[in-house]
Amino acid sequence: MSASLRGLLPGRADVDLRPRTVRADLVAGITVGIVALPLALAFGVSAGVGPAPGLVTAVVAGIVAAVFGGSRVQVSGPTGAMAVVLAPIVATHGPTAVPLVAILAGAIVLLAGAARLGRVVTFIPWPVVEGFTLGIATIIFLQQVPAAVGVHASVGGNPLVVAIAAVTHAGPTVWWALGTVAVVAAIMLVLPRFAPGLPASLVAVVAVTTVAQLTQAPLARIGALPDSLPLPVLPTVDLGLLRALVGPAVAVAALAAIESLLSARVAAAMPDSTPGRTADDDARRYDPDRELVGQGLASIASGAFGGMPATGAIARTAVNVRAGAQTRLAAITHSAMILGVIYLATGAVSAIPLAALAGVLMVTATRMVSVAAVKVVLTSTRSDALVLVVTAVITIAVDLIEAVQIGLLVAAFFALRAVSRATSVRREPLPGPAHPGDEHIALYRLDGAMFFGAADRIGAQIRSSTDALVVVLRLSQLRLVDATGAHALAELVAALERAGVTVLVKGVQPQHLQLLTRVGVLDELRHENHLFDDLDPALEHARSHVARSMAEQLASHPAA
Repeated sequence: MSASLRGLLPGRADVDLRPRTVRADLVAGITVGIVALPLALAFGVSAGVGPAPGLVTAVVAGIVAAVFGGSRVQVSGPTGAMAVVLAPIVATHGPTAVPLVAILAGAIVLLAGAARLGRVVTFIPWPVVEGFTLGIATIIFLQQVPAAVGVHASVGGNPLVVAIAAVTHAGPTVWWALGTVAVVAAIMLVLPRFAPGLPASLVAVVAVTTVAQLTQAPLARIGALPDSLPLPVLPTVDLGLLRALVGPAVAVAALAAIESLLSARVAAAMPDSTPGRTADDDARRYDPDRELVGQGLASIASGAFGGMPATGAIARTAVNVRAGAQTRLAAITHSAMILGVIYLATGAVSAIPLAALAGVLMVTATRMVSVAAVKVVLTSTRSDALVLVVTAVITIAVDLIEAVQIGLLVAAFFALRAVSRATSVRREPLPGPAHPGDEHIALYRLDGAMFFGAADRIGAQIRSSTDALVVVLRLSQLRLVDATGAHALAELVAALERAGVTVLVKGVQPQHLQLLTRVGVLDELRHENHLFDDLDPALEHARSHVARSMAEQLASHPAA
């Protein structure tokens, strides 16, 4: 097995069973498991597949990603963003399509990791990430409105339209549902101030469920749950359905990769409670390519057990780190605890009101958004603000993956425009004492990037402004030259030479020389000696050309 492949698989360094780390990991894993249990239930319901697949995903994907992933502290499972993407798939193809989507998407993510594409996420601009997060949080909140007002809403459709319709059709149980949501939100917001060590979401769910049972409240409940983990089985594959799910699977894979890598990157930068260890130590242990491999295998395994596609969960990972997690054992413990709930406590869990889960998700959605970060982006530059707003609006109104794609395109447009504006050409005075005929020499300095966004403008500016016999092009300050820029330079040189202007090129950087040679810039020069490394020899050569040209003019037009 090659070293490159071995780096994507678990190794001895992943096993650390010292008493101190085991104790810390068990405490962190139990803490995260308590937090993750209501979320796993809620995200399964929100996606339209029911609470059971949410639990299965938290168990199976959580363990597989913990073993094979690239982060020691990442916690994986069902997430709100994934529930948002899955909801329209369930509405179109039914809940039975979700395991197949999980397997297909997992295979795509696995191949992306094997192809070493993990670093791609670093190219996503910050405004796109914040806009994406804001849009997802808004969708999650809106999706909970029907349950919050005691209305059963079908999965799918625009979440804003569904939310408005639910409010307008609220029935007689609306006050029970709203009261449940209010109590859950109040406990989750207030309890951490007085007892930060308690899992507020679990306390809130237990409290309202107990009251609902004692009062026989007319609230919709989760209902029956499996009391054991299902056996793995490959979903039935229909070729027509398979073709129809390829596109959604690609979208799910893209989301799984982006969200998992962003979560792992955030975790790598977080300090933890261990003395002597820093955020930099965590960052060195974060392998994005292996993380994709682990998340791909996790989704495949989850699909085989009838679960949902999985991703790294930012909120649960943050809880894991803050709880003192040291190794992968913490994430495994989190999954084992939820597995224990499946075998021992499904009766109690089935009595949880759906409105209670709606309250948990509504608070979770509001906490997903960093108001300070959004404010910074909105007040930074108009282009960054527009990227954030466009990404958020498209996420809510259209589609998550399209939102990221369009957000990237808008960000790229503004970035290219900024680079293009920073690219300039100006005519400089000749250095040193003046010589006769210097007025016939034009020295142009090109700065920035000679690329497709600026090439034509630069070439046209030089052609329209020169009245010289010799043009010296200073290229030493060009940081970037692409094929379009090189082609424009070749056309510029050819046009000037056809007009009888001698072109000298000075200061081609070594990394640009091969491209300029291949595109033909140097072939358009009148002589191979018209390429210079330094300015002084170039100007000396230019002055000799001017002197010879003026002498030829005098010889052809002698004084009367």
